[in-house]
Amino acid sequence: MALTQMKAGTSNILVVGIGGQGVMTATEILAEAAIALGQDAKKTEVAGMAQRGGVVSSHLRFGPRVLSPQIAPGDADVLLAFEAAEGLRWRHMLRAGALALVNDSRFVPPVVELGLFDYPADPVGEMRAASTPVVAFDATRIALDLGDIRLGNTVMLGAIADHLPFAAEDLLACVLRRFARKGEAVVALNRQAFAAGRAAVGEAAAVLA
Repeated sequence: MALTQMKAGTSNILVVGIGGQGVMTATEILAEAAIALGQDAKKTEVAGMAQRGGVVSSHLRFGPRVLSPQIAPGDADVLLAFEAAEGLRWRHMLRAGALALVNDSRFVPPVVELGLFDYPADPVGEMRAASTPVVAFDATRIALDLGDIRLGNTVMLGAIADHLPFAAEDLLACVLRRFARKGEAVVALNRQAFAAGRAAVGEAAAVLA
């Protein structure tokens, strides 16, 4: 699958998931990378009981000049979904032909456990049936294989690294700066997680090509 090219000017990234997965932190790091390269960046978050596992969405817009952080439906260039059902719920935000990068691990939010909503049987399949270009991979399994589920955030940043209008190395530098004070071992693990996320998306996209 070829990389969906962003429109010239402002880039619109929508990051969604469940509280505790690092959605807001990932958006902050993406914004930092854009700002470090001289871009104007605006972001906004909506968290529903985020600390208790509620749903979280974060809008990021960056470019030469950005007036509003809000992405309009049908304008997102990339949907980065830390959780598959949330990816399905937000797919309407993508512009035609734009890409969804989806962690296909299942995280059930409290609204489902309380019986208020049904969890879809196959959220990735439903997205594809609706003609949404989707690259799905198990970011959670990758993080666990590296020894820490918290690395899932960095895996997801690696996943989007080749789908941005700047070099993956620029994003990686911002990721590693976040962990520099925690020592070389933590930095090395996050470097591995970032590389694993990039590789997973590359392999999944090749299968779909």
